Amino acid sequence: MLVERVEPKWVDAFERVLGLCALGPADTVAILSESQSRRVLLDLAGLALARIGCRYFHLSVPTPRLGAPAPVRSTGASEALGGLEPVIAALSQATLVLDCTVEGLLHAPELPRILDGGARLLMVSNEHPEILERLQPDPALEPRVRAAIRLLRESRAMRVVSPHGTDLNVELKADSGDARVGGVWGYCTRPGQVAHWPGGLALAFPPAGSVRGTLVLAPGDVNLTFKQYLRERIALEIEDDHVVAVEGQGVDADLLRGYWKTWEDAEGSRACYAVSHVGWGMNPVARWDALAFYDRRDCNGTELRAFAGNFLYSTGANEVAGRYTLGHFDLPMRGCTVLLDGRPVVERGHLLDEAGADAPGGSR
Repeated sequence: MLVERVEPKWVDAFERVLGLCALGPADTVAILSESQSRRVLLDLAGLALARIGCRYFHLSVPTPRLGAPAPVRSTGASEALGGLEPVIAALSQATLVLDCTVEGLLHAPELPRILDGGARLLMVSNEHPEILERLQPDPALEPRVRAAIRLLRESRAMRVVSPHGTDLNVELKADSGDARVGGVWGYCTRPGQVAHWPGGLALAFPPAGSVRGTLVLAPGDVNLTFKQYLRERIALEIEDDHVVAVEGQGVDADLLRGYWKTWEDAEGSRACYAVSHVGWGMNPVARWDALAFYDRRDCNGTELRAFAGNFLYSTGANEVAGRYTLGHFDLPMRGCTVLLDGRPVVERGHLLDEAGADAPGGSR
């Protein structure tokens, strides 16, 4: 079992990543946590900021009561702030918000107001420090992710196929609007920018009514909400953005059906079945097999969203499509081919560069 304590090498890792965020003595950093945050991450952040010479302060709020019918995981939409105006105001005036909440503020309702004040946000994923140490951002990844974002913005359609039977179509430019696209390389340097560590992926939030087809989850694909590798084949039929059929026998399929049904019953809608975002991993250091090495409490699974060549399909909240739900699945898949307007960017699970050649670190 890994021990959570301050190690000099982990302070070094935090200092390096915060240095990539272009922080200096004139900047103010807000460390944001909640009562259930991983304490060692707060200690490492404070020591690293002291080395850099930044002025910093620590805001801690209580982890809210669980009002949901099931555990809420893998959402990136922490409810810890609860609309507290003094907290939002303080965070918005910082140069950088170092987000150490359990779920993170990536999709929290308070985030736009924090960014409007001129802050930027780096979410430190709720991982054991060894994982963060191993996945320190590489500046060489930034131009590759930026190039992928440009391709997404310029493209009208995404198609995803696999040898297992996946054939999924996503309109990135539809009658209902354009997809919102973005990407993360692990650090942020400008006001209004959002990133998370570990990073390394490009993604799109499709507009309403733009996703249809078949998505086949194969053994070895991952259900990150449950932190499990799938052992059985599951075929999802998708119409008008929503999963309308789950074909599969066994525990993996039953777990999917049960969690979706919980949110459908609790929220009185089928928003939990709808697509949240789609994209692909680009981090050559991130490992598909990482869940095999760590206890569940030590691993949040952000690494598996980012390993090079995965196709990431996620269900749940999608502000672009006007859908809100606490039910969320992140499903990284191996062996897929991802095409933008017919041009492959991932081929059978192998990440390609802009010229269509093998990307550095890509793997099948």
